[in-house]
Amino acid sequence: MPYLLVKMAHIIGAAVLLGTGAGIAFFMLVAHLRGDPREIAGVARTVVLADFLFTASAVILQPITGTWLAWSSGYSLGDGWVAASIALYLVTGAFWLPVVWMQMQMRDLAVAAVATNTKLPARYHQLFRWWFAFGFPAFAAVLMIFWLMIARPAIPYWD
Repeated sequence: MPYLLVKMAHIIGAAVLLGTGAGIAFFMLVAHLRGDPREIAGVARTVVLADFLFTASAVILQPITGTWLAWSSGYSLGDGWVAASIALYLVTGAFWLPVVWMQMQMRDLAVAAVATNTKLPARYHQLFRWWFAFGFPAFAAVLMIFWLMIARPAIPYWD
């Protein structure tokens, strides 16, 4: 029974990472395309909150549950597909952490534009381009992790 509960938590955490990431990207993109600083400020506030509540919780939960599941199932963390998943998880984190910072900066710039009744500054647009670019490798890595977890392909042992 503990194995199934931990596995359930791990699957839910993975779904939260994928779903929240896709949802955040969609809502930020739509707000950006509309170009209204007031809308961008509101959406960015919610996006930052969602990242801290949901994504960060799952980010913490995944390695704990994943390590426990691997060891409980007789896998080494160096087994090919497990090690590849861990490497991709680190890649995802390397892109996600700057994205969170960028979202906070974009939020603050949009809030300032609303307060001063001005257009979004060039810095906002620069951050958005970086934010958008960072999303692709992070999202691709998460999709690859899902595939590895489902397929468990025979990858040479890395231990």
